[in-house]
Amino acid sequence: MSGNLTSGFYRIAQTRPDQIAVVDPDGSSLTFGELARRVNQVSRAMRSRGLVPRDVVAGLVRNSHEHLELVLATGQVGLYYVPVNWHLSPAEIGYILRDSGAKMVVAAGEHAQELPIAAPPANRLTVGGVVAGWEPYAEFGRDEREDEPEERRCGLVMGYTSGTTGHPKGVRAPIPDAEPESVLGGFIEFAAAYGAGPAGVHLVCSPLYHAAPSGHALAFLHAGHTVVIQEKFDPESVLRDIERYHVTTSHLVPTHFHRLLQLPGQTRGRYDLSSLQALIHAGAPCPVPIKQQMLDWVGPIVWEYLASTEGYVARVSPQEWIAKPGTVGRPLPGLTVKILGPAGQELPGGEPGMIYFGYRGHAPAFEYHNDPEKTSAGRLGDLITAGDLGYLDEDGYLFLLDRRTDLIISGGVNIYPAEIEQHLITHPSVDDVAVIGVPDHEWGHSILAVVQPSAGTAADAELAASLLAYCSEGLASFKRPRRIEFVSDFPRTEAGKVQRRVLRDRFAQAPAD
Repeated sequence: MSGNLTSGFYRIAQTRPDQIAVVDPDGSSLTFGELARRVNQVSRAMRSRGLVPRDVVAGLVRNSHEHLELVLATGQVGLYYVPVNWHLSPAEIGYILRDSGAKMVVAAGEHAQELPIAAPPANRLTVGGVVAGWEPYAEFGRDEREDEPEERRCGLVMGYTSGTTGHPKGVRAPIPDAEPESVLGGFIEFAAAYGAGPAGVHLVCSPLYHAAPSGHALAFLHAGHTVVIQEKFDPESVLRDIERYHVTTSHLVPTHFHRLLQLPGQTRGRYDLSSLQALIHAGAPCPVPIKQQMLDWVGPIVWEYLASTEGYVARVSPQEWIAKPGTVGRPLPGLTVKILGPAGQELPGGEPGMIYFGYRGHAPAFEYHNDPEKTSAGRLGDLITAGDLGYLDEDGYLFLLDRRTDLIISGGVNIYPAEIEQHLITHPSVDDVAVIGVPDHEWGHSILAVVQPSAGTAADAELAASLLAYCSEGLASFKRPRRIEFVSDFPRTEAGKVQRRVLRDRFAQAPAD
Protein backbone atom coordinates (compact mmCIF):
# COMPACT_ATOMS: atom_id res chain seq x y z
CA MET A 1 0.00 0.00 0.00
CA SER A 2 1.18 3.54 -0.72
CA GLY A 3 2.47 5.91 1.92
CA ASN A 4 -0.60 8.10 1.51
CA LEU A 5 -2.82 5.26 2.67
CA THR A 6 -1.07 5.06 6.03
CA SER A 7 -1.58 8.71 6.96
CA GLY A 8 -5.31 9.30 7.43
CA PHE A 9 -7.54 12.25 6.62
CA TYR A 10 -5.63 14.96 8.44
CA ARG A 11 -2.36 14.22 6.61
CA ILE A 12 -4.01 13.58 3.25
CA ALA A 13 -5.51 17.05 3.53
CA GLN A 14 -1.96 18.42 3.60
CA THR A 15 -0.49 16.26 0.85
CA ARG A 16 -3.51 16.14 -1.50
CA PRO A 17 -5.62 19.18 -0.56
CA ASP A 18 -7.30 19.48 -3.98
CA GLN A 19 -8.68 15.93 -4.08
CA ILE A 20 -12.46 15.66 -3.64
CA ALA A 21 -13.20 14.33 -0.16
CA VAL A 22 -17.00 14.44 0.09
CA VAL A 23 -19.91 14.78 -2.33
CA ASP A 24 -23.15 15.83 -0.62
CA PRO A 25 -26.64 14.63 -1.60
CA ASP A 26 -27.23 17.85 -3.54
CA GLY A 27 -24.15 17.18 -5.69
CA SER A 28 -21.95 19.86 -4.08
CA SER A 29 -18.48 18.79 -2.99
CA LEU A 30 -15.62 19.60 -0.65
CA THR A 31 -11.94 18.88 -1.19
CA PHE A 32 -9.77 17.36 1.52
CA GLY A 33 -8.20 20.78 2.04
CA GLU A 34 -11.52 22.61 2.33
CA LEU A 35 -12.95 20.04 4.71
CA ALA A 36 -9.80 20.05 6.87
CA ARG A 37 -9.81 23.85 7.20
CA ARG A 38 -13.42 23.77 8.38
CA VAL A 39 -12.69 20.83 10.72
CA ASN A 40 -9.85 22.81 12.28
CA GLN A 41 -12.07 25.86 12.82
CA VAL A 42 -14.77 23.74 14.46
CA SER A 43 -12.21 21.99 16.70
CA ARG A 44 -10.80 25.33 17.84
CA ALA A 45 -14.28 26.77 18.41
CA MET A 46 -15.24 23.82 20.58
CA ARG A 47 -12.22 24.49 22.75
CA SER A 48 -13.08 28.19 22.85
CA ARG A 49 -16.50 27.27 24.24
CA GLY A 50 -14.78 25.52 27.13
CA LEU A 51 -15.07 21.92 25.99
CA VAL A 52 -12.26 19.76 27.38
CA PRO A 53 -11.16 16.16 26.67
CA ARG A 54 -13.86 13.55 27.36
CA ASP A 55 -16.69 16.08 27.04
CA VAL A 56 -19.54 15.08 24.74
CA VAL A 57 -20.85 16.68 21.55
CA ALA A 58 -24.13 15.29 20.19
CA GLY A 59 -25.25 15.55 16.57
CA LEU A 60 -28.70 15.24 14.98
CA VAL A 61 -27.59 15.99 11.46
CA ARG A 62 -28.92 14.51 8.26
CA ASN A 63 -26.77 12.57 5.80
CA SER A 64 -24.31 15.29 4.80
CA HIS A 65 -20.69 16.35 5.11
CA GLU A 66 -21.51 17.93 8.49
CA HIS A 67 -21.62 14.46 10.06
CA LEU A 68 -18.08 13.66 8.93
CA GLU A 69 -16.98 17.18 9.82
CA LEU A 70 -18.16 16.79 13.41
CA VAL A 71 -16.59 13.34 13.83
CA LEU A 72 -13.27 14.65 12.52
CA ALA A 73 -13.43 17.85 14.58
CA THR A 74 -14.16 16.11 17.87
CA GLY A 75 -11.69 13.41 16.86
CA GLN A 76 -8.66 15.69 17.14
CA VAL A 77 -9.43 17.49 20.43
CA GLY A 78 -10.24 14.51 22.67
CA LEU A 79 -14.04 14.72 22.64
CA TYR A 80 -16.74 12.08 22.39
CA TYR A 81 -19.14 12.49 19.48
CA VAL A 82 -22.63 11.01 19.93
CA PRO A 83 -24.60 10.61 16.68
CA VAL A 84 -28.34 10.68 17.41
CA ASN A 85 -31.07 9.22 15.25
CA TRP A 86 -33.22 12.11 14.05
CA HIS A 87 -36.16 9.70 13.60
CA LEU A 88 -36.55 9.50 17.37
CA SER A 89 -39.19 11.47 19.26
CA PRO A 90 -38.14 14.66 21.09
CA ALA A 91 -38.48 12.76 24.39
CA GLU A 92 -36.19 9.96 23.19
CA ILE A 93 -33.66 12.46 21.88
CA GLY A 94 -33.82 14.35 25.16
CA TYR A 95 -33.05 11.12 27.02
CA ILE A 96 -29.85 10.55 24.99
CA LEU A 97 -28.76 14.17 25.41
CA ARG A 98 -29.20 13.94 29.18
CA ASP A 99 -27.76 10.43 29.56
CA SER A 100 -24.67 11.26 27.49
CA GLY A 101 -24.06 14.50 29.36
CA ALA A 102 -23.71 16.41 26.09
CA LYS A 103 -22.13 19.84 26.46
CA MET A 104 -22.98 20.80 22.87
CA VAL A 105 -25.60 19.68 20.34
CA VAL A 106 -25.64 20.29 16.59
CA ALA A 107 -29.01 19.62 14.97
CA ALA A 108 -30.66 20.03 11.59
CA GLY A 109 -33.10 22.95 11.71
CA GLU A 110 -36.24 20.83 11.40
CA HIS A 111 -35.18 18.75 14.41
CA ALA A 112 -33.88 21.63 16.51
CA GLN A 113 -37.24 23.36 16.46
CA GLU A 114 -38.95 20.23 17.81
CA LEU A 115 -36.75 20.04 20.91
CA PRO A 116 -37.71 21.96 24.03
CA ILE A 117 -35.07 24.52 25.01
CA ALA A 118 -34.70 22.79 28.38
CA ALA A 119 -33.59 19.52 26.77
CA PRO A 120 -30.42 20.47 24.84
CA PRO A 121 -27.29 21.84 26.56
CA ALA A 122 -26.35 25.52 26.54
CA ASN A 123 -24.33 25.22 23.32
CA ARG A 124 -27.03 24.74 20.67
CA LEU A 125 -26.16 24.94 16.98
CA THR A 126 -28.46 24.40 14.03
CA VAL A 127 -27.63 23.26 10.51
CA GLY A 128 -29.98 25.07 8.14
CA GLY A 129 -32.91 27.25 9.10
CA VAL A 130 -33.30 29.85 11.84
CA VAL A 131 -34.47 28.48 15.18
CA ALA A 132 -35.08 30.61 18.27
CA GLY A 133 -32.52 29.89 20.97
CA TRP A 134 -30.11 28.21 18.53
CA GLU A 135 -27.13 29.70 16.71
CA PRO A 136 -26.25 28.88 13.10
CA TYR A 137 -23.64 26.13 12.81
CA ALA A 138 -22.45 27.66 9.52
CA GLU A 139 -21.10 30.64 11.50
CA PHE A 140 -19.63 28.57 14.31
CA GLY A 141 -15.84 29.01 14.39
CA ARG A 142 -15.67 31.18 11.27
CA ASP A 143 -13.37 33.60 13.11
CA GLU A 144 -11.05 30.80 14.25
CA ARG A 145 -7.75 29.89 12.59
CA GLU A 146 -7.80 27.26 9.84
CA ASP A 147 -4.64 25.39 10.84
CA GLU A 148 -4.62 22.38 13.14
CA PRO A 149 -5.17 23.07 16.84
CA GLU A 150 -2.29 22.74 19.27
CA GLU A 151 -1.91 19.67 21.46
CA ARG A 152 -4.11 17.50 19.28
CA ARG A 153 -5.65 14.50 21.02
CA CYS A 154 -7.62 11.53 19.79
CA GLY A 155 -11.40 11.63 20.22
CA LEU A 156 -13.93 8.85 19.77
CA VAL A 157 -17.50 8.19 18.74
CA MET A 158 -19.79 7.03 21.54
CA GLY A 159 -22.58 5.19 19.75
CA TYR A 160 -25.83 4.31 21.45
CA THR A 161 -27.17 0.76 21.24
CA SER A 162 -30.36 0.06 19.34
CA GLY A 163 -32.64 0.11 22.35
CA THR A 164 -34.53 -3.04 21.35
CA THR A 165 -35.15 -3.74 25.05
CA GLY A 166 -35.71 -0.47 26.89
CA HIS A 167 -33.57 2.67 26.73
CA PRO A 168 -30.49 2.66 24.48
CA LYS A 169 -27.11 2.83 26.19
CA GLY A 170 -23.94 4.59 25.14
CA VAL A 171 -20.98 2.32 24.38
CA ARG A 172 -18.09 4.31 25.81
CA ALA A 173 -14.46 3.32 25.20
CA PRO A 174 -11.58 5.07 26.96
CA ILE A 175 -9.95 7.91 25.02
CA PRO A 176 -6.19 7.33 24.70
CA ASP A 177 -3.80 10.16 25.55
CA ALA A 178 -2.38 10.29 22.02
CA GLU A 179 -2.73 12.09 18.71
CA PRO A 180 -5.53 11.02 16.31
CA GLU A 181 -3.05 9.31 14.01
CA SER A 182 -2.43 6.72 16.74
CA VAL A 183 -5.82 5.12 16.06
CA LEU A 184 -6.24 5.82 12.35
CA GLY A 185 -4.25 2.75 11.36
CA GLY A 186 -7.20 0.61 12.38
CA PHE A 187 -9.51 2.53 10.05
CA ILE A 188 -7.08 2.24 7.16
CA GLU A 189 -6.48 -1.48 7.70
CA PHE A 190 -10.26 -1.88 7.83
CA ALA A 191 -10.61 -0.39 4.33
CA ALA A 192 -7.60 -2.32 3.04
CA ALA A 193 -9.16 -5.61 4.14
CA TYR A 194 -11.69 -5.21 1.33
CA GLY A 195 -8.95 -4.67 -1.24
CA ALA A 196 -9.02 -0.87 -1.12
CA GLY A 197 -6.17 0.75 -3.00
CA PRO A 198 -4.80 4.30 -2.82
CA ALA A 199 -7.83 5.70 -4.68
CA GLY A 200 -11.51 4.96 -4.85
CA VAL A 201 -15.05 6.19 -4.24
CA HIS A 202 -17.22 5.01 -1.35
CA LEU A 203 -21.01 5.37 -1.60
CA VAL A 204 -23.09 6.01 1.54
CA CYS A 205 -26.79 5.19 1.19
CA SER A 206 -27.67 4.38 4.82
CA PRO A 207 -28.15 6.73 7.80
CA LEU A 208 -24.82 8.06 9.05
CA TYR A 209 -26.12 8.14 12.63
CA HIS A 210 -25.68 4.37 12.58
CA ALA A 211 -22.24 3.00 13.45
CA ALA A 212 -21.78 0.73 10.41
CA PRO A 213 -22.25 3.18 7.51
CA SER A 214 -20.51 5.94 9.46
CA GLY A 215 -17.56 3.73 10.39
CA HIS A 216 -17.09 2.53 6.83
CA ALA A 217 -17.37 6.06 5.42
CA LEU A 218 -14.66 7.21 7.84
CA ALA A 219 -12.47 4.20 7.07
CA PHE A 220 -12.48 4.88 3.35
CA LEU A 221 -12.08 8.63 3.87
CA HIS A 222 -9.00 8.00 6.03
CA ALA A 223 -7.76 5.68 3.27
CA GLY A 224 -7.89 8.60 0.85
CA HIS A 225 -11.11 7.75 -0.97
CA THR A 226 -13.89 10.14 -1.96
CA VAL A 227 -17.13 9.65 0.00
CA VAL A 228 -20.37 10.15 -1.94
CA ILE A 229 -23.36 10.63 0.37
CA GLN A 230 -26.97 9.94 -0.53
CA GLU A 231 -29.78 11.35 1.59
CA LYS A 232 -31.50 7.96 1.84
CA PHE A 233 -31.56 4.59 0.16
CA ASP A 234 -33.31 4.39 -3.19
CA PRO A 235 -32.44 1.33 -5.29
CA GLU A 236 -32.24 2.95 -8.71
CA SER A 237 -30.43 6.01 -7.31
CA VAL A 238 -27.77 3.66 -5.92
CA LEU A 239 -27.19 2.19 -9.38
CA ARG A 240 -27.23 5.66 -10.94
CA ASP A 241 -24.57 7.00 -8.57
CA ILE A 242 -22.38 3.91 -8.89
CA GLU A 243 -22.18 4.65 -12.61
CA ARG A 244 -21.99 8.45 -12.27
CA TYR A 245 -19.20 8.56 -9.67
CA HIS A 246 -17.42 5.30 -10.60
CA VAL A 247 -18.09 3.95 -7.10
CA THR A 248 -15.68 1.26 -5.93
CA THR A 249 -17.21 0.33 -2.54
CA SER A 250 -20.47 0.66 -0.61
CA HIS A 251 -21.95 -0.59 2.64
CA LEU A 252 -25.45 -2.12 2.48
CA VAL A 253 -27.80 -4.31 4.49
CA PRO A 254 -29.71 -7.41 3.31
CA THR A 255 -32.92 -5.39 2.88
CA HIS A 256 -31.08 -3.20 0.37
CA PHE A 257 -30.06 -6.30 -1.57
CA HIS A 258 -33.66 -7.44 -1.67
CA ARG A 259 -34.89 -4.08 -2.98
CA LEU A 260 -32.15 -3.85 -5.59
CA LEU A 261 -33.04 -7.32 -6.82
CA GLN A 262 -36.72 -6.33 -7.06
CA LEU A 263 -35.87 -3.77 -9.74
CA PRO A 264 -36.85 -4.92 -13.24
CA GLY A 265 -34.02 -6.59 -15.11
CA GLN A 266 -34.18 -3.86 -17.74
CA THR A 267 -33.61 -1.20 -15.08
CA ARG A 268 -30.71 -3.07 -13.49
CA GLY A 269 -29.11 -3.61 -16.90
CA ARG A 270 -29.27 0.09 -17.70
CA TYR A 271 -26.35 1.02 -15.43
CA ASP A 272 -22.64 0.29 -15.65
CA LEU A 273 -21.48 -1.23 -12.34
CA SER A 274 -18.03 -2.29 -13.57
CA SER A 275 -16.24 0.12 -11.21
CA LEU A 276 -17.40 -1.82 -8.13
CA GLN A 277 -14.69 -3.64 -6.19
CA ALA A 278 -16.55 -4.50 -2.99
CA LEU A 279 -20.11 -4.46 -1.67
CA ILE A 280 -20.01 -4.85 2.09
CA HIS A 281 -22.96 -5.89 4.20
CA ALA A 282 -24.06 -6.71 7.74
CA GLY A 283 -26.89 -5.75 10.06
CA ALA A 284 -28.89 -9.01 9.96
CA PRO A 285 -28.55 -12.58 8.75
CA CYS A 286 -28.71 -12.44 4.95
CA PRO A 287 -30.94 -15.03 3.26
CA VAL A 288 -28.71 -17.38 1.30
CA PRO A 289 -30.80 -17.10 -1.92
CA ILE A 290 -30.69 -13.28 -1.78
CA LYS A 291 -26.93 -13.19 -1.38
CA GLN A 292 -26.43 -15.78 -4.10
CA GLN A 293 -28.49 -13.65 -6.48
CA MET A 294 -26.31 -10.64 -5.65
CA LEU A 295 -23.17 -12.66 -6.36
CA ASP A 296 -24.63 -13.86 -9.64
CA TRP A 297 -25.37 -10.24 -10.58
CA VAL A 298 -22.29 -8.27 -9.50
CA GLY A 299 -19.75 -11.08 -9.25
CA PRO A 300 -17.62 -12.33 -6.32
CA ILE A 301 -17.24 -8.93 -4.65
CA VAL A 302 -19.83 -9.24 -1.85
CA TRP A 303 -18.23 -9.18 1.61
CA GLU A 304 -19.97 -9.80 4.93
CA TYR A 305 -19.05 -9.26 8.56
CA LEU A 306 -20.50 -9.60 12.05
CA ALA A 307 -20.16 -6.63 14.37
CA SER A 308 -22.09 -4.48 16.80
CA THR A 309 -21.56 -1.23 18.64
CA GLU A 310 -19.69 -3.34 21.20
CA GLY A 311 -17.10 -4.78 18.81
CA TYR A 312 -16.12 -6.35 15.49
CA VAL A 313 -16.23 -10.15 15.49
CA ALA A 314 -15.84 -11.83 12.08
CA ARG A 315 -15.52 -11.17 8.35
CA VAL A 316 -16.00 -13.42 5.32
CA SER A 317 -14.74 -12.97 1.78
CA PRO A 318 -16.98 -13.77 -1.21
CA GLN A 319 -14.90 -16.86 -1.97
CA GLU A 320 -15.20 -18.21 1.58
CA TRP A 321 -18.93 -17.59 1.64
CA ILE A 322 -19.42 -19.41 -1.68
CA ALA A 323 -17.65 -22.41 -0.12
CA LYS A 324 -19.73 -22.13 3.09
CA PRO A 325 -23.05 -20.40 2.28
CA GLY A 326 -24.54 -18.61 5.26
CA THR A 327 -21.37 -18.09 7.28
CA VAL A 328 -20.33 -14.67 8.60
CA GLY A 329 -16.71 -15.82 8.53
CA ARG A 330 -13.92 -16.70 10.86
CA PRO A 331 -12.97 -14.61 13.89
CA LEU A 332 -10.59 -11.79 13.08
CA PRO A 333 -6.88 -12.26 13.87
CA GLY A 334 -6.20 -11.80 17.58
CA LEU A 335 -9.85 -12.39 18.45
CA THR A 336 -11.20 -15.23 20.57
CA VAL A 337 -14.76 -16.38 19.85
CA LYS A 338 -16.55 -18.97 21.95
CA ILE A 339 -20.09 -20.32 21.91
CA LEU A 340 -21.37 -20.62 25.46
CA GLY A 341 -24.44 -22.28 26.94
CA PRO A 342 -26.80 -20.92 29.63
CA ALA A 343 -24.44 -21.95 32.45
CA GLY A 344 -21.41 -20.39 30.75
CA GLN A 345 -20.11 -23.72 29.50
CA GLU A 346 -18.33 -23.85 26.13
CA LEU A 347 -20.40 -25.71 23.56
CA PRO A 348 -19.04 -28.09 20.93
CA GLY A 349 -18.94 -27.29 17.21
CA GLY A 350 -22.34 -27.14 15.54
CA GLU A 351 -24.27 -26.55 18.76
CA PRO A 352 -25.98 -23.13 18.99
CA GLY A 353 -25.44 -20.81 21.90
CA MET A 354 -24.45 -17.27 22.85
CA ILE A 355 -21.56 -15.72 20.92
CA TYR A 356 -18.85 -14.37 23.25
CA PHE A 357 -15.66 -12.69 22.10
CA GLY A 358 -12.52 -11.03 23.43
CA TYR A 359 -9.31 -9.49 22.13
CA ARG A 360 -5.89 -10.99 22.82
CA GLY A 361 -6.78 -12.29 26.25
CA HIS A 362 -8.87 -9.35 27.44
CA ALA A 363 -12.40 -8.09 26.98
CA PRO A 364 -12.97 -5.06 24.72
CA ALA A 365 -12.27 -1.92 26.70
CA PHE A 366 -15.67 -0.27 26.88
CA GLU A 367 -18.49 0.28 29.31
CA TYR A 368 -22.18 1.00 28.94
CA HIS A 369 -22.38 4.65 29.93
CA ASN A 370 -24.12 5.13 33.29
CA ASP A 371 -25.03 1.45 33.50
CA PRO A 372 -22.44 -0.66 35.36
CA GLU A 373 -24.95 -3.49 35.80
CA LYS A 374 -25.43 -3.86 32.04
CA THR A 375 -21.67 -3.64 31.57
CA SER A 376 -21.13 -6.45 34.06
CA ALA A 377 -24.01 -8.60 32.78
CA GLY A 378 -22.52 -8.85 29.28
CA ARG A 379 -19.08 -10.00 30.49
CA LEU A 380 -17.76 -13.42 31.41
CA GLY A 381 -14.10 -13.37 32.37
CA ASP A 382 -12.15 -11.99 29.40
CA LEU A 383 -15.12 -12.30 27.04
CA ILE A 384 -18.20 -10.19 26.27
CA THR A 385 -21.42 -10.74 24.35
CA ALA A 386 -23.65 -8.42 22.37
CA GLY A 387 -26.53 -10.88 22.71
CA ASP A 388 -26.12 -12.71 19.40
CA LEU A 389 -26.83 -16.42 19.01
CA GLY A 390 -24.85 -18.63 16.66
CA TYR A 391 -22.54 -21.61 16.29
CA LEU A 392 -19.08 -22.52 15.02
CA ASP A 393 -18.67 -25.29 12.47
CA GLU A 394 -15.90 -27.88 12.39
CA ASP A 395 -13.61 -25.50 10.45
CA GLY A 396 -14.05 -22.59 12.85
CA TYR A 397 -16.50 -20.63 10.68
CA LEU A 398 -19.14 -18.69 12.56
CA PHE A 399 -22.84 -18.84 11.67
CA LEU A 400 -25.25 -16.22 13.02
CA LEU A 401 -28.71 -17.38 14.09
CA ASP A 402 -30.48 -14.50 15.82
CA ARG A 403 -30.56 -12.15 18.78
CA ARG A 404 -31.21 -13.67 22.21
CA THR A 405 -34.09 -11.25 22.74
CA ASP A 406 -35.74 -12.41 19.49
CA LEU A 407 -35.60 -16.15 20.23
CA ILE A 408 -39.00 -17.87 20.25
CA ILE A 409 -39.51 -20.86 22.55
CA SER A 410 -42.57 -22.84 21.49
CA GLY A 411 -43.36 -26.16 23.11
CA GLY A 412 -39.88 -26.10 24.66
CA VAL A 413 -38.19 -25.83 21.25
CA ASN A 414 -35.88 -22.95 20.29
CA ILE A 415 -37.02 -21.27 17.08
CA TYR A 416 -34.91 -18.64 15.36
CA PRO A 417 -37.06 -15.95 13.66
CA ALA A 418 -34.27 -15.06 11.22
CA GLU A 419 -34.50 -18.50 9.60
CA ILE A 420 -38.22 -18.03 8.91
CA GLU A 421 -37.70 -14.46 7.74
CA GLN A 422 -35.00 -15.56 5.31
CA HIS A 423 -37.47 -17.97 3.73
CA LEU A 424 -40.40 -15.54 3.53
CA ILE A 425 -38.34 -12.66 2.12
CA THR A 426 -37.75 -14.71 -1.02
CA HIS A 427 -41.48 -14.70 -1.83
CA PRO A 428 -42.13 -12.23 -4.68
CA SER A 429 -45.02 -10.57 -2.83
CA VAL A 430 -42.99 -9.79 0.31
CA ASP A 431 -41.11 -6.51 0.62
CA ASP A 432 -40.08 -7.00 4.26
CA VAL A 433 -40.92 -9.34 7.12
CA ALA A 434 -40.47 -9.73 10.87
CA VAL A 435 -41.26 -12.91 12.78
CA ILE A 436 -42.21 -12.72 16.46
CA GLY A 437 -43.51 -15.00 19.19
CA VAL A 438 -46.92 -14.23 20.70
CA PRO A 439 -48.46 -15.84 23.81
CA ASP A 440 -50.14 -19.19 23.26
CA HIS A 441 -51.96 -21.00 26.09
CA GLU A 442 -50.92 -24.42 24.79
CA TRP A 443 -47.40 -23.91 23.40
CA GLY A 444 -46.20 -20.97 25.46
CA HIS A 445 -45.61 -18.98 22.29
CA SER A 446 -46.74 -19.36 18.71
CA ILE A 447 -45.13 -17.95 15.59
CA LEU A 448 -46.54 -14.84 13.95
CA ALA A 449 -45.14 -13.42 10.70
CA VAL A 450 -45.66 -9.69 10.22
CA VAL A 451 -45.35 -8.89 6.53
CA GLN A 452 -44.96 -5.69 4.54
CA PRO A 453 -46.31 -6.62 1.08
CA SER A 454 -44.58 -5.54 -2.11
CA ALA A 455 -45.91 -2.43 -3.84
CA GLY A 456 -49.19 -3.11 -5.64
CA THR A 457 -49.87 -6.33 -3.71
CA ALA A 458 -53.15 -6.55 -1.80
CA ALA A 459 -52.75 -7.39 1.89
CA ASP A 460 -55.65 -9.81 2.07
CA ALA A 461 -56.60 -13.34 3.09
CA GLU A 462 -55.54 -14.71 -0.28
CA LEU A 463 -51.99 -13.40 0.21
CA ALA A 464 -51.88 -14.73 3.77
CA ALA A 465 -52.91 -18.18 2.54
CA SER A 466 -50.28 -18.04 -0.20
CA LEU A 467 -47.56 -17.16 2.30
CA LEU A 468 -48.56 -19.91 4.72
CA ALA A 469 -48.47 -22.41 1.84
CA TYR A 470 -45.05 -21.09 0.85
CA CYS A 471 -43.80 -21.72 4.39
CA SER A 472 -45.12 -25.29 4.31
CA GLU A 473 -42.95 -25.92 1.24
CA GLY A 474 -39.65 -24.80 2.73
CA LEU A 475 -39.85 -24.94 6.53
CA ALA A 476 -40.21 -27.73 9.06
CA SER A 477 -43.67 -27.88 10.60
CA PHE A 478 -42.59 -26.48 13.98
CA LYS A 479 -41.04 -23.44 12.26
CA ARG A 480 -44.08 -22.46 10.24
CA PRO A 481 -46.02 -19.33 11.27
CA ARG A 482 -49.45 -19.97 12.74
CA ARG A 483 -50.75 -16.75 11.23
CA ILE A 484 -49.82 -13.76 9.08
CA GLU A 485 -50.42 -10.09 9.83
CA PHE A 486 -49.78 -7.17 7.49
CA VAL A 487 -48.29 -3.71 8.04
CA SER A 488 -47.53 -0.85 5.68
CA ASP A 489 -44.21 -0.16 7.44
CA PHE A 490 -42.23 -1.36 10.44
CA PRO A 491 -41.36 0.50 13.66
CA ARG A 492 -37.58 0.73 13.75
CA THR A 493 -34.81 1.66 16.18
CA GLU A 494 -32.27 4.41 15.61
CA ALA A 495 -30.07 1.76 13.98
CA GLY A 496 -32.82 0.86 11.52
CA LYS A 497 -33.63 -2.48 13.16
CA VAL A 498 -37.21 -3.64 13.49
CA GLN A 499 -38.60 -3.01 16.99
CA ARG A 500 -40.02 -6.45 17.61
CA ARG A 501 -41.17 -5.54 21.11
CA VAL A 502 -43.47 -2.91 19.55
CA LEU A 503 -44.87 -5.55 17.21
CA ARG A 504 -45.27 -8.00 20.10
CA ASP A 505 -47.21 -5.39 22.08
CA ARG A 506 -49.38 -4.65 19.06
CA PHE A 507 -50.23 -8.22 18.09
CA ALA A 508 -50.01 -10.08 21.42
CA GLN A 509 -53.75 -9.80 22.04
CA ALA A 510 -54.82 -10.56 18.49
CA PRO A 511 -57.02 -13.66 18.38
CA ALA A 512 -55.34 -16.80 17.07
CA ASP A 513 -56.71 -18.40 13.93
